[in-house]
Amino acid sequence: MSDRILKIEASSTDDPTAQGRMNRRRLMLAGGALLAGQTLPGAAAAFATTGAADASASSGAAAASGASSPATAAAASPATATCPTQPATQYASSFILGADVSTLDVVERGGARFSTADGRVGTALQILRVSGINWARLRLWHTPVNARDVVEGDKIISRHGDPVGGGNNGLDVTLALARRIRKQGLKLLLDIHYSDFWTDPGKQEKPAAWTRLHGEALEAEVERYTSQVLKALHDQGTAPDMIQVGNEINGGMLWPDGKTWQQTPDEKIGGDAAFIGLLRAGIRGVRRTDALRGARLPVMLHLAHQGDGKSGEMFRRVYDQFESARLDYDVIGLSWYPYHHDNFEALRTNLRDLSDRYRKPLVVVETAYGWRADNPGSGPAVFNEEGARRGGYPATPQGQAAMLKDLIQAVAAVPQGLGVFWWEPAWLDVPGAGWRTGEGNAWANQTLFDDKGRALPALQAFREAAPCISADGGPPRPPAALPIPR
Repeated sequence: MSDRILKIEASSTDDPTAQGRMNRRRLMLAGGALLAGQTLPGAAAAFATTGAADASASSGAAAASGASSPATAAAASPATATCPTQPATQYASSFILGADVSTLDVVERGGARFSTADGRVGTALQILRVSGINWARLRLWHTPVNARDVVEGDKIISRHGDPVGGGNNGLDVTLALARRIRKQGLKLLLDIHYSDFWTDPGKQEKPAAWTRLHGEALEAEVERYTSQVLKALHDQGTAPDMIQVGNEINGGMLWPDGKTWQQTPDEKIGGDAAFIGLLRAGIRGVRRTDALRGARLPVMLHLAHQGDGKSGEMFRRVYDQFESARLDYDVIGLSWYPYHHDNFEALRTNLRDLSDRYRKPLVVVETAYGWRADNPGSGPAVFNEEGARRGGYPATPQGQAAMLKDLIQAVAAVPQGLGVFWWEPAWLDVPGAGWRTGEGNAWANQTLFDDKGRALPALQAFREAAPCISADGGPPRPPAALPIPR
């Protein structure tokens, strides 16, 4: 994402009972069954089973706490989801309504406070949850400290050894956020960047600790590190429900070893074969930990739209390569920002083509849009008036909500459409929460909370645009919502 930017602890809503633990185990097994050699109807059934386990676990949590919620009564009985509009997606009853909350720790440390649209105060995770969010995404950086001084011109931005900023998403931060996500009953998508800082189609720098590793030694370390991370999450009871091996890997990963394109004719790169070898190593690391879960962990491979009208050609080239290599992955992830990438019609075309060609679930795993054209934060904004012109929606809270509704409906309109994640909905402009240490926040006008931390209309759009309506009139069943105090 970096090419475009660049303590309040909630009371536990986990079910502490044995029944709750059993339900969470059922949830893990159902999620792990996803596409484990199944036919497509079987994959749809796995998602449906996961949704049912969510409802059961949610009911147990509410009962254990003595709390009531709008979803509790329906969750307590075996209600069947109904889809009046009959969306094309086979995953309607378990559609992902997700949020990447990777900066949440530094945002809260900087003093941010959050509330619902009607003024009820709670944590960002609580408010996202009661708004219908059912998944959270976390990025992971290897060692997020500066390997050298960061200098621009004559100005030293930050020093060698300083935290890199942008959330400082090392394993310690990821473990802490994962615990909070689990307490809210949300599912977790882990996004391993295999870098110390941001990665995207234009930058995939190796961790400083791996600088001297190449070939088989680098592959072995990728496999070991991936397994180590997953074991750490498993050991604290927060094993992810899906994992990305790499982030926006259009041009490879772990450059230059896994780079697939040359910026200069004499640049030495590993090329396609090395890239595929590194992906295989990461996936092997995932599979080594499947025994801990007792089930298969779904793997996502994630590319970004390009913005030049040729994204479809690139998707075919790269995903065809993955298919030819018989990579063991399950889900296709896409980034799509309407002001930066191809237009809506191109997105719809690409979704249809990918759905038909690869028969794998599709997730728009990064998106966002501005609720105002200027930046309530510090420094120039990524999204501005030109972005609103390109994006086609007004730079208003209502325009932001309309974009999200249209996007959810577009993903739900293809058979393999699985869901949508909003990127960094809670990244408010507070001290210490810049895109890197010593810099400001250029994202604060694309959040789903205003500059005072109050929920914007787009959060309600998640519920309204959900492709399948449950028996109590809500969206695909998130965990039961416990009351937020006024």
